[in-house]
Amino acid sequence: MKKWAVAVAAILLLFTGCSNSKETVKKPVNNEKSDTNQANKPDDVVKADPYFYPLTGIATDTKPDQRAVAVMVNNHPKARPQSGLNKADIVYEILAEGNITRFLAVFQSEKPTNIGPVRSARVYYINLAKGLNALYIAHGYSPEAKKLLDSNYVDNLNGMVYDGTLFKRSSARKPPHNSYITYDNILKGAELKGYTMKGSPPAFTFYSVEESKSLTGQEAKSVSITYSKDGTFNSKFQYDETLGKYKRFSAGEQTVDLETGDPILVDNVFIIEAVHKTIDAYGLRDIDLESGGKAYLLQKGKVNEVEWANKNGRIIPVKNGEEIPLVQGKTWVNVVPTNPGLHSSISFNVQ
Repeated sequence: MKKWAVAVAAILLLFTGCSNSKETVKKPVNNEKSDTNQANKPDDVVKADPYFYPLTGIATDTKPDQRAVAVMVNNHPKARPQSGLNKADIVYEILAEGNITRFLAVFQSEKPTNIGPVRSARVYYINLAKGLNALYIAHGYSPEAKKLLDSNYVDNLNGMVYDGTLFKRSSARKPPHNSYITYDNILKGAELKGYTMKGSPPAFTFYSVEESKSLTGQEAKSVSITYSKDGTFNSKFQYDETLGKYKRFSAGEQTVDLETGDPILVDNVFIIEAVHKTIDAYGLRDIDLESGGKAYLLQKGKVNEVEWANKNGRIIPVKNGEEIPLVQGKTWVNVVPTNPGLHSSISFNVQ
């Protein structure tokens, strides 16, 4: 009996030791920030402790250290529908000349197979790409933009140099609305010119998923943005309650991807007012994207009147000097002239 009792006691002691060891071995908590992007993690991403894409706030299990690519995309009616816009993390829509808008589509979390039609560079688009440390892609340039590109102010690939090699012409459309570039050719061009494709862009600030469910503001189910009297370049964003995202329209027609037919869906619509100056007879513009000013921010079917600021080359929403978080997902930034002004260019519908 004594031997049996000793054996039982030994077994119990063994199990107790194993149990205690399991309780005391815990995953270490690492409070250090591995890079500045992690400082802007949404709360729910912090709790899950993965990485997140700096331009969308969406969690990922692997460190997103790839460089952003910023492509000039044509918005002429003959260039619609475009290719690749549905994969862009951020799209900037700005007047290029006259009443014609053009897009700067920024890719980092997703890589579209084909992008275009690609169009020519303008100085203010180049500056936006610079602020995101992006490889800048264009086909052509204004005189001032050419000076910047020739000075290597920003890493870039231009169709004026690589037409027919990195950039391909579509037989389905006529010039200048038929220049395209694949993501594979962007990588080939970067290697050819010795550009690194490592180094993620600086991160924006984002709400957690739970926080985005309780956003406040005025009801605004759609917003229309006037760029031209005939409506050719006017934009509209319509909130889809089921999807929880905004659908985009050009001149009343929904914006979709040429190859797949997938709709462009965005989570943040950020409309800013900036000083525009016409600098030549052709209608080229100089646009002040440095000084800040009035803005509207649409998220989850609601709109808030805010301000915009330029933070180290990035256009961000602010209120009382504090940066306003974005909803996790894709963002579309529309820039309108101070004349006629934000309130005259924008109309909302609460239905």
